[in-house]
Amino acid sequence: MSAQGVPVDDAFGGLFARQRRWTRRLPRGWPLLTVYLVLIGIFVIAGIFADLIAPHDPTDQNLISRLQGPVWQEDGESEHFLGTDGLGRDSLSRLIKGSQTSLLVIATVIPGSLILGTAAGLLAGWRRGAFDSFAMRLVEVQLAFPALLFALLIAAMLGPSLRNVIVILIVFLWAPYARLVRAEVLSLREREFVVAARTLGATDLRVMVQHLLPNVVNSVVILATLNVSTVIIAEASLSFLGAGAGPETISWGKMVAEGRDLLKIRFWLTGFPGITIMIVALVGNLLGDWLRDYLDPQLRNIQ
Repeated sequence: MSAQGVPVDDAFGGLFARQRRWTRRLPRGWPLLTVYLVLIGIFVIAGIFADLIAPHDPTDQNLISRLQGPVWQEDGESEHFLGTDGLGRDSLSRLIKGSQTSLLVIATVIPGSLILGTAAGLLAGWRRGAFDSFAMRLVEVQLAFPALLFALLIAAMLGPSLRNVIVILIVFLWAPYARLVRAEVLSLREREFVVAARTLGATDLRVMVQHLLPNVVNSVVILATLNVSTVIIAEASLSFLGAGAGPETISWGKMVAEGRDLLKIRFWLTGFPGITIMIVALVGNLLGDWLRDYLDPQLRNIQ
């Protein structure tokens, strides 16, 4: 018996029962979701507050301290936790500053391509006719080309610039959204609620915004989440090849390129940014997979 006269077994049983009820309210797979959100949160916070978090100025050069190893190496110092690059710049500060570039690209490319592709897909699937044929032929032609190679060609023609990279990626990533939304609109346009809305005199714009768009949001959000890895890798690849961000911009792809000549003796110069790119891209894909399973009623009900 407890001090209040309640049996100990009953007290703990009630506590465990409440805990089980609370756990059942959480989304399925929530432990992994927590890990994904923590990692994404670290990436977002580092990108937003990079200038405050970075221990050193990422552009400050010190040739005396060049090519220092991380703190756990024999030549490492606590002042430069991840070492320094060939110009004596702090690697950790540059890694944090590079997250700001990646976050900026994600925050502009994904909403831009999503809005453009969703609008085109809605119009093509609802209006059909000449616009549908033109838009879908354009999508097919664009998807037939190797996107990264074509983006590299355009970026080389326009010159290295972060703004050019953002515009190029938006132009190349709108097509999957348009094709996905068009396919769903084609299956929704003959549904009873759409026919009823048209019978009551709803305009095309109202039908698309109030009746069709809410039914394609889940698919579009899942595709946007999965595109996080595509955007990260595309931006890093263009920067690695010298056709991405300009010389004044710090990015993970440029960090990998700057350390590739020293890979045998200073592997961490490419290893740390490479691992960071891999983690962010992987978490983006895993979060997209989880979101797809959660939003799909058939997958969500599988025990």
